[in-house]
Amino acid sequence: MDIQFRDGDLAFQAEVRQFIGENLPADLRDKVQHGLHLDKEDYVFWQRKLNERGWFAPHWPVELGGVEWRPTQHYIFQNELVEGYCPPVMPFGVRMVAPVIFTYGSAEQKQRFLPGILDSTAWWCQGYSEPGSGSDLASLQTKAVREGDHYIVNGTKTWTTLAQFSDWIFCLVRTSNQGKPQEGISFLLIDMKSPGIEVTPIITIDGSHEVNSVFFTDVRVPVENLIGEENDGWTYAKFLLLFERSNSLTGGLKQQLHRLRTIADQERANGAALSADPGFAAQLADYEVQLRTYEFLELRTLGNPNPGAEASYLKIIGTDLQQLASELTLRAVAHYGNPYIRDALVHGYNQPAVGPDYAAPAAPQYFNYRKTAIYAGSNEIQRNILSKAVLGM
Repeated sequence: MDIQFRDGDLAFQAEVRQFIGENLPADLRDKVQHGLHLDKEDYVFWQRKLNERGWFAPHWPVELGGVEWRPTQHYIFQNELVEGYCPPVMPFGVRMVAPVIFTYGSAEQKQRFLPGILDSTAWWCQGYSEPGSGSDLASLQTKAVREGDHYIVNGTKTWTTLAQFSDWIFCLVRTSNQGKPQEGISFLLIDMKSPGIEVTPIITIDGSHEVNSVFFTDVRVPVENLIGEENDGWTYAKFLLLFERSNSLTGGLKQQLHRLRTIADQERANGAALSADPGFAAQLADYEVQLRTYEFLELRTLGNPNPGAEASYLKIIGTDLQQLASELTLRAVAHYGNPYIRDALVHGYNQPAVGPDYAAPAAPQYFNYRKTAIYAGSNEIQRNILSKAVLGM
């Protein structure tokens, strides 16, 4: 496989780097580089900068705000954003529900919802998982009963990322109990300001308020907010998950490798660097080999606009590597990673920290990354998908 970039690709890479250098404030870059907490305003600021340049939704159709990039340009762009310590783009609107809307939605729905996603005036969250219905998503019980021009929604969604900031939620709801469980699911867009919606925080093991439970009690949703056909939501849900699972992780994994090397090169109390320890050096080398393998697998899928089983395979390997990097980082900072000070992750925290600055994010990241093998369909479920799609089992 030819892995050399062409002159045009290198010129594009330089263009992206120049854009980042001219538009990303130093304090925001510093927050990302040091693993500090990002506010909603930080994400929105950067998303709007990308949108001003026409680069916020590069995978959208050109007539809706996308760009005609080659697969290698998409790859370069995503990696440069990560290597430049840019805030990550929140995927729920632009990468997840938007493709469902412009693929399966009506002309009115495209006109109504896509502009707000593009200019970041509408913040979205995902309503898939429920208590007791996570990996077995088809067993979901949140019910939508049609009454005239509205659906009446009752039920609960959980692990809803950043619902506390969201204006809208895209939801899988049960509209029929006939036939297979997958055949009675519909895809609704619900205004989070609707009467009857209650959002309660779930404080995760790393001490953060990232996810929530969302309760629906007799919530009235206009029928016009139904995507596609009633009871066909399972088709749209699977389409959305392909985008979520195939999101590029290479740039972030390379960033973690660079961070690990920096930590390992720090001189210890005994005068020697951790990188000189044969055992840790071997673990670091093994991580890099796995990372390079993952990168080449990702490059092989670049030309496929609708990844199938490949998305599941990349999701398994990529999230395993995310967890491995967080484990190695925690080992590298040793006793400075336990306990951790949550407030040390807030920009401007000026109290004495436990240990060096680079140690502060180690434990929170380790705990937070336990989720990566579960979201977007657990890795066990992905292995089941692979066994059916590839091995025919």
